[in-house]
Amino acid sequence: MASADGAERALRHKAGKTKRKAEAGTGWYAGVARAGLVAKGVSYALVGVLAVAVAVGHGGKATSRSGALASVADEPWGKVALTLLAVGFAAHALWRFVQAVAEREDHGGKAERLAKKWGRRGSCLGSGFIYAGLTFLTIRLLAGSNGQESQNEKARQTTATVFDWPAGRWIVALAGLAILGFGLGNAYAGLTKKFEDDWRGGMSSAERTWGSRAGVVGHIARGLVFCLIGIFMITAAYDYNPQDAIGFDGALQKLARASYGPWLLGVTAAGLVAYGLFCLVDARYRDVSAGG
Repeated sequence: MASADGAERALRHKAGKTKRKAEAGTGWYAGVARAGLVAKGVSYALVGVLAVAVAVGHGGKATSRSGALASVADEPWGKVALTLLAVGFAAHALWRFVQAVAEREDHGGKAERLAKKWGRRGSCLGSGFIYAGLTFLTIRLLAGSNGQESQNEKARQTTATVFDWPAGRWIVALAGLAILGFGLGNAYAGLTKKFEDDWRGGMSSAERTWGSRAGVVGHIARGLVFCLIGIFMITAAYDYNPQDAIGFDGALQKLARASYGPWLLGVTAAGLVAYGLFCLVDARYRDVSAGG
């Protein structure tokens, strides 16, 4: 009994230390957060580079991050790159999960504080699950799994499944609105440079200038892609047709097939590369403390 109590106290002590490191943004927690941001940046840059190749007529196809990872697996250096990315994605997921637990309350009224706190926790958990999924996918690719399903196919199958639920059409519409809101939020963050609020000191003038420029272009491009995903999901709910739903790859393909498609795709793809570069700057200078 005493041994069990001692183990419980040790666990509580360890959890408390982890929370304090998260709140301060120091120690192993900071290392995990920064490694995760590097992996995030590399994955977006890969998508952008592949889409640029399509836009300039070098072949291939515009794809999502899962598709880009599958393309990397075919390269001679693919195993090493995927191993590093798997570690980075796992680090990003861990960072977000710890951040969700350690999230602090803001100043203001009780209802406002709780809304902000749980809103940020929900965002952290959602991001954590996405990167946990990318970790699992990358490990599968390392193990030799092939025949990856496109995000378009997944979006349509998921939409068709949800349509069979009670109020499924409304759920799909609300999900589309949430994704559209996320896209608009990214565009707003880019236009207003809100991302600079997360940077700590120590940046040179050139780093801040070019990091900010990459952030503006990158956030707007990322916002455009997610806005398209949200709009077509809302369209799927309105038409009651799961085939209208698209994924990240589908959004880029829609741009490629539009009027002036190569130009639209090329500009958006360059923006995604810029977002990848922004993430590398973010990895170096972001205040990663919970609530920071």
